[in-house]
Amino acid sequence: MQSLPFELVTSLGFGAFVLLLLALPMAFWATASQRRNGVVQLLVAVANLLLTAQLVLRWWESGHFPISNLYESLCFLAWACTLTQLLVERSWPSPIVPAAATPMGLGCIAFASFALPDQLQSSAPLVPALRSSWLVMHVSVIMVSYAALLVGSLLSLAVLLTDRGEALELRSSSIGSGGFRQAATAGVNAPLQLQSVQFSTGEQLDNLSYRTITVGFLMLTVGIVSGAVWANEAWGSYWSWDPKETWALICWLVYAAYLHTRLSRGWQGRRPALVAVVGLVVIAVCYIGVNLLGIGLHSYGWFFGG
Repeated sequence: MQSLPFELVTSLGFGAFVLLLLALPMAFWATASQRRNGVVQLLVAVANLLLTAQLVLRWWESGHFPISNLYESLCFLAWACTLTQLLVERSWPSPIVPAAATPMGLGCIAFASFALPDQLQSSAPLVPALRSSWLVMHVSVIMVSYAALLVGSLLSLAVLLTDRGEALELRSSSIGSGGFRQAATAGVNAPLQLQSVQFSTGEQLDNLSYRTITVGFLMLTVGIVSGAVWANEAWGSYWSWDPKETWALICWLVYAAYLHTRLSRGWQGRRPALVAVVGLVVIAVCYIGVNLLGIGLHSYGWFFGG
């Protein structure tokens, strides 16, 4: 028979799942009607609070930061995704944001609650290599960066599906959003006139995606560097080409290419969004694929690993 704290931890996760499951169709309905629904944001906010309570309780139950196995990291990722979604929606209160981002948080908590066996949902003592202050620094930063990159990539996917019949002109930058000022002159000696132009839906989504991915990329960089320092302390080598390290590097390169196309190459249209969607697949392989195959030092195991 499971202990009361474990039962409460799983119940809080199930409660968050139910709230996100209710929010998802309502978000799609609001998007179809082009009308923002405040109930969706409320449901996601309450789900985030339940996930916060779940992580705090798990921390108290296990005695260590709750990110040491696949169940805990999935719950932490769901928490980070819902928090990122709320912050992005605060920047641009559009029904498209929850419709695009809610599936990620829902998928994480659903996978953790229903797909993982009980032995992986239970807390266990940390292995010696994880008994370090670097655990909170490295793993939490990496997971939050994944959340920002995933939400940003989902917004890029929404860019590909929104206003497909219209040309997309990328006029935004990583600083600010809103109107884009156009200069117009009536003649050579006429005074310069600035005219405000409103962003289209696709341009707003692209702007939010770009800023979210930029934050996620910076955090991923910090996470990789801190992981290298921790690896040198634990195993005597900064980089060992572990499968997780290799795929994290591939992920970093993909999003570096995305930012490069925006900042240096000046790509227009929806091509940068395609690069971000590729990053979505790479993160899925890096996080879920490597872990579930039980390969390498970073594996949490399930199918083949212990």
